[in-house]
Amino acid sequence: QVQLAESGGGSVEAGGSLRLSCAASRIGYSSYCMAWFRQAPGKEREGVASIESDGTIHYADSVKGRFSISRDIAGNTLTLQLDSLKAEDTGMYYCAADRGTYYCYALNRHDFNYWGRGTQVTVSS
Repeated sequence: QVQLAESGGGSVEAGGSLRLSCAASRIGYSSYCMAWFRQAPGKEREGVASIESDGTIHYADSVKGRFSISRDIAGNTLTLQLDSLKAEDTGMYYCAADRGTYYCYALNRHDFNYWGRGTQVTVSS
């Protein structure tokens, strides 16, 4: 079973930066997708960015040019760099993963079976 654990959340003023990490274990698939999602209070969980096992990256329009997703070669650590943060970026950020890559571009939470517990990001304006 794939296990995911996020870290690196915190509180920051608008315009600031944070770096989130996700430690992944037991991803035994040669083809897989890893992604970051977020959920604000009272809102649905939405996709932020994803990366395929071949390194192909996808971003939600709302974070393009401000967030950057990366992964180490072994696929054990997924990172999300958050720059130029806005108050609307506030929420719980989750790491997700699953087998295959055909769905990765869509950033749809229903396509992922493996989730971390999340890390809180709070941006004050």
